[in-house]
Amino acid sequence: MTEQTQNQDSNPQEQNNSDDGDKHAQIELPPADSTTQHSASSGPLTSSNGWDGKLRMPPRNAVLANPEALSDPEYSDPDAPPVDQIEADEDLLDDYPVDTEDIDLVHCRISSLTALRLDRFTKVERLCLRQNAISSIELPANIRATVQELDFYDNLISHIKGLNEMKALTSLDLSFNKIKHIKNVNHLTTLTELYFVQNRISKIENLEGLSNLTMIELAANRLREIENLDSLTQLKELWLGKNKITEITNLSPLTNLRLLDLKSNRLTSLSGLSTLTNLEELYVSHNAISSITADSLATNKKLRVLDISNNKISHLENISHLTELEELWASSNQLADFREVERELKDKENLETVYFEMNPLQLAGPAVYRNKVRLAVPQVKQIDATFVKV
Repeated sequence: MTEQTQNQDSNPQEQNNSDDGDKHAQIELPPADSTTQHSASSGPLTSSNGWDGKLRMPPRNAVLANPEALSDPEYSDPDAPPVDQIEADEDLLDDYPVDTEDIDLVHCRISSLTALRLDRFTKVERLCLRQNAISSIELPANIRATVQELDFYDNLISHIKGLNEMKALTSLDLSFNKIKHIKNVNHLTTLTELYFVQNRISKIENLEGLSNLTMIELAANRLREIENLDSLTQLKELWLGKNKITEITNLSPLTNLRLLDLKSNRLTSLSGLSTLTNLEELYVSHNAISSITADSLATNKKLRVLDISNNKISHLENISHLTELEELWASSNQLADFREVERELKDKENLETVYFEMNPLQLAGPAVYRNKVRLAVPQVKQIDATFVKV
């Protein structure tokens, strides 16, 4: 299956994320305002309590190079001393052969792309410049002609420019920058993955023409509405966690969508999903949803993973038809009746994992809670963070 107040034992996504080969290392962030991060083969989310920015890099102890950009929304720090720049006699790429296909310069205090002299490299397919101090994208023509994956995660980019004549680009990561508007990307028709995690974007716009896009991530921005996605008919993954969205709207054209993440928003109801008949994973934790109505998931019969944790749901109902369900995360709601658990879940042969802790189900009788869950759903292999003993 395919990114903070609970402890680790109550966090299914985090527990399962340790070895999935994700592209970003995990970073914990403070919750945004009062509402409280990948390809089709993505691993699980990094957290179930608010942050979902699927940080996609081999595990490492990542530290943001520009943390001020998170603590101060208008951070620019004009009076700060200049970031150390590459000295004229220091060549960070001296050991790279001119025909290298992969350049990786993480946390190297780079502020000038010109100083790297990238024009000497003729076959670069992947260029990773994350965690530096780059404010503008200035790439030579030879790099723009060959690069397929371009990574500027955690820099100081405010405006999207300099991406012309990039006919091979399939993945663009501009996460953790200072971008307010999505612009100058709709000509990148070869893109399949686009990342804008933790910027200052308040409107989804200017994506027309990206007909090959299969994944877009806009987690931790300032979005209030789902809009302007009609042309992205090949989209399979839509990541919108940690925004200010109040309704699930305008998703009808996205019939190929397999994964939808809307956790840590301001949803009060579960609706607007009727055309998403191919949906396999739905994450709506940390909202204010009070019920699953008869029409909420009526047509979403392919769901394998359903995360409704940290809402206000008092009855487990209207999911008995989800016969493909493998994982149900429903912690921290108001569920109190084991008979509902049995009625809705007992005959689901593929169901392996359930989370019900921090509900009246568990709080009213913690000593007998696990046994009651096992009696209600004997097929499961994991209850909360603990595997069932055979």
